[in-house]
Order: sequence, then C-alpha cells, then structure tokens
Amino acid sequence: MSALGPHAAEPAAYAGLPPQEATAALVLVHGRGGSAEDILGLADFIDGRDLALVAPRAAGHTWYPQSFLAPVAANEPGRSSGLSVLESIVEDLKASGIPSEKVILAGFSQGACLTLEFVARHPQRFGGVAGLTGGLIGPPGSLGGYEGSLDGTPVFLGSGDPDPHVPWARVEETAEVLEQLGAVVEVERYPGRPHTISQDELVRLDALVAQALSRPHPELTRSC
Repeated sequence: MSALGPHAAEPAAYAGLPPQEATAALVLVHGRGGSAEDILGLADFIDGRDLALVAPRAAGHTWYPQSFLAPVAANEPGRSSGLSVLESIVEDLKASGIPSEKVILAGFSQGACLTLEFVARHPQRFGGVAGLTGGLIGPPGSLGGYEGSLDGTPVFLGSGDPDPHVPWARVEETAEVLEQLGAVVEVERYPGRPHTISQDELVRLDALVAQALSRPHPELTRSC
C-alpha cells in the first residue's frame, strides 16, 4: 500500500539485508529533530545477522507538531501520515516475504509514541515492539477505542522518571492498554535518567530481535 499525507514523499533509509533476503526486519522510528540515519545507528548495538533494517523519515524531522499529549486534532495531519507510513512499511515487508511475527518495531521519544500508537491501532502478532521513552498518543483521559489482538507480542517500554516530555503515568497507561490487547509487556523505569536511550534499553532491544529470530540471548536467559 502507499502512504498518505506529508510524510509519504520522504524516502526511508535501509541497512542490513534486502527484505527479500532477510529472515526478519527491524523498523526504527526516529524522534523529533532526529533523522532516519541517526536512528539506524542503533544497529551498531544489535546482532543484525539475517536482518533487514528500515528507518522511515519524517518531513521536517518531526512526525507531528505538538506534544503527544495535545488534542489529537492539533497533531494532524502529521500523526495520521506517520501511522500511514508505518503501515505501508509493514505491508511492504510482508509482501517481501517477512511475516509480521518477524517484524520488530522500535522508536525513541516521538518515534516511540508513533510506534506504540501504530501497533495499538493495527494489532497483530509482531516479532517485538520497543517503546523507548514514549506512550500512546492523546490527551489525558482520552485513551481508548483500540480493538483487536496483539496475540502475545513481546513489548518493552522503558523511560526515565521524571522525563521532561513523557509522564511516567502515560507509560503505565500504555502498558495497560497493550496488555488488554494481548501483548506481553515489560516495563522498566530509570529513575533520574535524562531523555536518552540507555545501554540497558539497547540490550533489551537486542533481546527482542534475538527472540524474534529464536536465538539465545543472555537477557532472555536472565528473564526466565
């Protein structure tokens, strides 16, 4: 399918194997002010064997203009366009022979919010989801209307507390919604951590990739 809206014309960045040759895919979504190339740098911390890497690109380096806690209409059409871009990428990967159970999605900050909103609105069994400092999009008290099943998708949510942009309460609300949709959610709070990605979160992301590829991983062994 084709993406719609202001982000549709922005070319994604690719690394790793071509999707037609890969066993799985990792979709990395950058935050406000970031770039596709920046977020692809996370691949340096991941065992990328057999993996296609895809990083969508936001027009003007931002997926939507306001806080993710603003009224939804205030973040249109960027929000809907970003969701459309992610849907298009996942469908293209599936058409290339990578099933959704082998697609891992991860985002940081605004990219985490977009990623989490996408999986909640397009629930299916994904290989894994990592929301690195983010939550579902919408003002306080507005979350709801999500239907379908994530069918046991492993989800990792990590965030500093306090964070200047993402209230810890929204991380907890997001975990609850995703669990109601059938995800297996792990949440990690990092007291006093700045708005960044920690080494522990990179280990957790690598573990999600390993799990999707049925590889052994020290983090998976420790969690059992």
